Amino acid sequence: MKPTQSDPTVQPVPASVVETVDAADVTLSNPRWAVIALGANLGNRLETLQGAVDALADTPGLRVKAVSPVYETEPWGVEPGSQPAYFNAVTLVKTTLPPSSLLERAHAVEEAFHRVREERWGARTIDVDIVAYADVVSDDPVLTLPHPRAHERAFVLAPWHDVDPEALIPGRGAVTDLLAAVGAEGVTRRADLELRLPE
Repeated sequence: MKPTQSDPTVQPVPASVVETVDAADVTLSNPRWAVIALGANLGNRLETLQGAVDALADTPGLRVKAVSPVYETEPWGVEPGSQPAYFNAVTLVKTTLPPSSLLERAHAVEEAFHRVREERWGARTIDVDIVAYADVVSDDPVLTLPHPRAHERAFVLAPWHDVDPEALIPGRGAVTDLLAAVGAEGVTRRADLELRLPE
């Protein structure tokens, strides 16, 4: 019986490659929680929100773990009656993407649904905002974390509280307390509407 010959085409894996793979494996086994707020007040609002949830779920390195109930909200910062009401929701995701890549994906989802940025507080087909990423606190103007106004907006706090009653906003406190402080006037839960959690 001949001794088994090693395959001459198999080369040793360079140490640098092993290190890179090991590092990636560690990253993949340690995903971070992120909170993403969605809002739409043009077109088929519910369909657009569901499309955004599905698009996020299709992102490599991201899993949508929870989707809030849908809320109907009066537009913020504009004359009453000048725009259609918003549908708002919050998703909780686990992701291995860094915040900058998650922001790129959020913008890509907005572009896919023809979001136009012509005026502040303008009507839009979809808003995809990163509200919080793990316990990261950053004042980077490109992506401030946590979102600088989330703590004072019931249309973010109410759906967020639904999916994570124990949630905290770093530097601001418990979502429960923040929601109690701002109140829920103008924010109505739509029990007749539902977003599906992607398979």
